[in-house]
Formats: sequence, C-alpha cells, structure tokens
Amino acid sequence: MTEEKPTKIYRAKPTPGAKPVESPATQPGAVREGQRIAKLLARAGVASRREIERMIDAGRIELNGDLVEHPSLLLKNLTGITVDGKPVAEPSPAKLYRFHKPNGCLTAERDFSGKKTIYDVLPEMERIMPIGRLDMNTEGLLLMTTDGEFKREMELPKNGIERSYRARTFGEITQNQLEELYRGITIEGMHYGPITANLERRTGRNQWIEVTLTEGKNREVRRVLEHFGLEVSRLIRTRYGPFVLGDLEKGEIEVVRQHDLVQFRKSLK
Repeated sequence: MTEEKPTKIYRAKPTPGAKPVESPATQPGAVREGQRIAKLLARAGVASRREIERMIDAGRIELNGDLVEHPSLLLKNLTGITVDGKPVAEPSPAKLYRFHKPNGCLTAERDFSGKKTIYDVLPEMERIMPIGRLDMNTEGLLLMTTDGEFKREMELPKNGIERSYRARTFGEITQNQLEELYRGITIEGMHYGPITANLERRTGRNQWIEVTLTEGKNREVRRVLEHFGLEVSRLIRTRYGPFVLGDLEKGEIEVVRQHDLVQFRKSLK
C-alpha cells in the first residue's frame, strides 16, 4: 500500500513580531478564570465554535498582536482580540430571527459552484447564522441568530428540540404504517429515533403528512418517507421548538421578541 501524505495546512501570515499565545489552562497548576476564547467569539457572532477553531489554526486570530494558538485560551472579555486584523466588539444580547427559506437555495454562506444561497435572498443586515440546515429543495422555517453559542445550544441533540414538517407525497401509505415510526427505524444502516407522523388529508394517492422529530439528521424526513415508497414533492418546515413559520412570506425575515427568546433559553437549562 502507498503511504498517504499528511494533509498540508496553510496558515495566514501573522502580524510581524507576533508571538504565540498559549492557554493558561494548559499550564501546570493553572487556575481556570474567564471563558474560552472560542465560546466568547461564538457569542459575539464571529462564527461557530468549530469554525473559530479552524480560524485559530489558520493563524487569523490574535491577542494584543500575538497569535492565539489554542481555542481553550481563557479570557474575561474580548479586549485586544482581533480577527484578520480587525478588533472584535463585545457580544450584545443574542438576537433570533424567523426566516422563511424558499426552496432552490442552499443553507450556506457561499457556494463555489455558483448555486444561490440563503444570503442571496436575505436583505442587507447584521451578520446572522442559520440554526441547523434545510436542504436546497426544502422550504419553510429557518431560525437565524447573531449568537454562535446559542446556535450550538439549539443544535445539540441532547436538548431534544422538536422540529415539525409538512410533506406532500405521492403513493400508498396508512396511518398504522406511519405510527411504526414512533419506535424508531433503521434504513441502510442509519438509525433514526422516534418520529411522530400523521396523515393530514388525502386526495387519491396524494397526501399531506405532518412529521415531528428531534434529531434532524441529514435528509431525515425525505429518507424515512421514501423508505415507505412515497415520492416527496414538497417539504416545508413549520416549527422549530416553540417558534413557528406562521404567515411569513417566502424570503421574509422577522425578529423574535427578546422576551420570548429569554424565556425559551431559560427552558433549556
């Protein structure tokens, strides 16, 4: 066998004279104070924790002109922190938006093949990040936030936040078959947890099915319904936790009241 070559990592050129900054938490006898830089930057809306870790590895983040070497660096605030040479402001209270994602666009910041993304649809506004994803041809409620830490909370499987969808399908299906999904199902080696599915209405072999789940694995709703031999012609997310699509028009975005957001975050703890 041919030995694989290690992947080459390209690092950004540091500021002249920049010295590496290690986390005090890694030093013998260190006392933990403050919060991890990755968490603080995520809360400030710079990026997700995982993306911030990549930015640190690429040499894009500095503290008082010195390179930050590890995402576990503990800080009390973001004073002196720069990203690509630009200062980072302290995080303001998290904001949450309800966005009606149209079909035909990717849940991504950019696509190098030229496909349309949600940011081509969204109006000019402050930097916001999607909570979870919707497939290119899935429409409906996409929650967006300014706070990367809140994004992470919402996406953690352990929080078990429900998502509801309406699927327009073609084929033969019974309510008894759909109720089997409540016990979970394994398809081609992938296990899906309990799913609640109900027939809404039927016209001939066409029907609308309401599906509620908590895992949100890649293409989960489509894969499960196609397993029953159904063709999914339209898929709409109608709810994520207590937040609903309501009467938002396609491409429309609306901020969630701060009171409602605060109350919901308390329920996660």
